[in-house]
Amino acid sequence: MGRWWETLIIAYKTLGVVFGGLVTSPLYVYPSMHLKSPTEDDYLGIYSIMFWTLSLIGVVKYASIALKADDQGEGGTFALYSSLCRNMNIGMLTSRPANSSSTLSRSLLDEGTEKQSRLAKFFRKSVVARRVLLFIAMLGTCMVIGDGILTPAISVLSAMDGIRAPFPSLSSSVVEALSAVVLIILFLLQKFGTSRVSFLFSPIMGAWTLCTPLVGIYSIIHHYPSIFKAISPHYVFRFFWRNGREGWLLLGGTVLCITGSEALFADLGHFNRSSIQIAFLFTIYPSLVLTYAGQTAYLIRNPNDHDDGFYKFIPKTIYWPIFIIATLAATVASQSLISATFSVIKQSVVLDYFPRVKVVHTSDSKEGEVYSPEVNYILMILCVVVILIFGDGKDIGNAFGVVVSLVMLITTILLTLVMIIIWRTPPMLVALYFCVFFVMEGVYVSAVFTKIPEGGWIPFAISFILALIMFGWFYGRQRKLEYELTHKITLDRLGVLLSDPSVQRVPGLCFFYTNIQDGLTPTLGHYIKNMKSLHQVTMFTTLRYLLVPKVAPHERIVIKKLGLKGVYGCVIQYGYADPLNLEGDDFVSQVTNSLQAHIQNCSGRLPSNPSEYQEEISDLEEARSAGVVHVRGKTRFYIGHNSGWFDRIMLAFYEVLHSNCRSALPALRVPPPQRIEVGMLYEA
Repeated sequence: MGRWWETLIIAYKTLGVVFGGLVTSPLYVYPSMHLKSPTEDDYLGIYSIMFWTLSLIGVVKYASIALKADDQGEGGTFALYSSLCRNMNIGMLTSRPANSSSTLSRSLLDEGTEKQSRLAKFFRKSVVARRVLLFIAMLGTCMVIGDGILTPAISVLSAMDGIRAPFPSLSSSVVEALSAVVLIILFLLQKFGTSRVSFLFSPIMGAWTLCTPLVGIYSIIHHYPSIFKAISPHYVFRFFWRNGREGWLLLGGTVLCITGSEALFADLGHFNRSSIQIAFLFTIYPSLVLTYAGQTAYLIRNPNDHDDGFYKFIPKTIYWPIFIIATLAATVASQSLISATFSVIKQSVVLDYFPRVKVVHTSDSKEGEVYSPEVNYILMILCVVVILIFGDGKDIGNAFGVVVSLVMLITTILLTLVMIIIWRTPPMLVALYFCVFFVMEGVYVSAVFTKIPEGGWIPFAISFILALIMFGWFYGRQRKLEYELTHKITLDRLGVLLSDPSVQRVPGLCFFYTNIQDGLTPTLGHYIKNMKSLHQVTMFTTLRYLLVPKVAPHERIVIKKLGLKGVYGCVIQYGYADPLNLEGDDFVSQVTNSLQAHIQNCSGRLPSNPSEYQEEISDLEEARSAGVVHVRGKTRFYIGHNSGWFDRIMLAFYEVLHSNCRSALPALRVPPPQRIEVGMLYEA
């Protein structure tokens, strides 16, 4: 009983975080449609399409299938991609196997290598297939970020537009300005985090989820009690048979009824499967079905009110309370998508698919609550620009439809791969799933693509810029890693460098950051040549991002001795959902404690020389008391004449991104006197 009560409480909390975009969609679905003299049969057909879209995509695809495709509790595009990569053992840029004793490394990166499907073996052999899979994951990520721009714009604008009904003299420019002010305030408050006001989110969305279906029931009884006959699928076929191409084009508006459904899956890591399913199936889904039924019933009797299809069906006696709740609900929905965008950016940064922007944790108790100043202000500017330039809700709706349909289609493709490669689902069931949802969502995509000249180009422009940034960063990082692996310094070479009489071992503890684990970075040679020294205790430190959501604390830091006195290798392992908030002193303490434990374990296994153990511990304490230095290599590309045009463009672009982003440890705050950068220029 206690467990079920806890699940119900969590389900209540999901109302304010997961379903904001989905449950507020009635604000803008009908106004986004380009209806021309609609009839009763047209409205019945539209409602039938929305009902079956919510039922098939919302209930069957997301609530029943996608939520089971979690990656150790995490959901979303990157979770699907990482679980596929891990299962097929096709590691990513920063996830190469380490030569460590970590059981996590061995178990996760070697998972499923013995019994793989033919498709998995094909991906392992084909570089093109792996790049296509990466492109699909990147496109899905870009579209989610685009969602974070368009949802606040269309939600707040549609809610604020309700003020024009009681005051017809107000122009659309005033509504757009008020919407822009609300969004600017919302974005400026992001740096304080949402913990202080998040307790209000669920009551606001709960009030909205309860009030709108009650108004819908009133409208059904008052205007068209037989509206639920439209549940019959034959109304869908009649709609397309009668309207033909015009009916197909209207799908660009009806697809918005399922907007925000991706959040069911993407926010899985913040809650759990049962709570999200309960909240959706028993509150959100019935609420949307009844609300859209009520709107449609009103519009059947008032067919020309579709441009303001939400506020017109609200009874005058409760107009202002509903307006206030709608405005608050739209703000909460915007906050949910903004927070989701921050989380996606953070995952992309951690997986090294996005330049290292600053990521701040705004809550000590909620590790998933993050904030990025650069991303926040860019989102704010883009949202305001979208409202002021494309103030017409139809144009923003066209853009929104592109995002919604493409994200759904990408999820369908990745889920199909999961069924084949990981779940080993029978081929007939896979074919049934793929045919139903790929065809259904493909038709939606084909319809919204016709809206590209009418605002649909906005998400493509945003996604193109984001994809260019992500691919440019990924390509540059890959080329840089390939160079470092090719020109790495071996331990024998390090021994030769240290044997030079002019090179001294100086007091202190040095953290030398490197991108590679099976060798030493080439910048080490430049450092020793210029400094003529190496510290008494030197830790060659690598941050390794694994294809898992989280790494257990005891697996976080892996230490090994490299064979030379006072020289150690340190691998710090993180998952894409782990917080990377290292402070300088805390970081040093964690690593030195792990090093002491490693030395003690080694001495326990090899007790032949206890004095050596005492000497190592003494050297470590002496080195730390003498001072700590952090050394980071800064490798730059020189674009040679022999480079191709593609290399020239991509590497030059990477250098621009790299020169404006943060260091390899974005959250490690080290004062400049303790930080050294070793520059190295090489020809690409």
